[in-house]
Amino acid sequence: MPQVVLYQPEIPPNTGNIARTCAATETPLHLIEPLGFELSDRYLKRAGLDYWPYVPLTIHPDWKSLQRQRQQQGGRLVAFTTKGDLNYLDFEFQENDWLIYGRETSGLPDDVMASCDVWVRIPITQPGVRSLNLSVSVAIGLFEARRQLYYAGR
Repeated sequence: MPQVVLYQPEIPPNTGNIARTCAATETPLHLIEPLGFELSDRYLKRAGLDYWPYVPLTIHPDWKSLQRQRQQQGGRLVAFTTKGDLNYLDFEFQENDWLIYGRETSGLPDDVMASCDVWVRIPITQPGVRSLNLSVSVAIGLFEARRQLYYAGR
């Protein structure tokens, strides 16, 4: 099953919405610290509703911690980035992919990008729009991976 990784997320409602998506799909969610909010933040809890107990959540103190876990479990790091050369629809997802998304304000740092196996992008046709909302991007990427891997009806 693909896993979702948020690198140092900054906006509580985005993370709450992503947590709700992960709860609904039983998708592991990894948060890499530092976070731009407290896990007790009321906006985070409000966006996640009462689904937090259903979120397979792991909080990593830093990037190296996530890397160690990924190396133990295996799988590719798939960076979702506006810098990606490959349209996410043309990418073949695998069962053990780790879908990684960057900070809302600055994306993924260069050192994290360099350690990813592939960079994919979600096309945006309007040149004046820099990026999509983080929770929307995660839903798009996760549901495409699930569709390809035949998780849609589960």
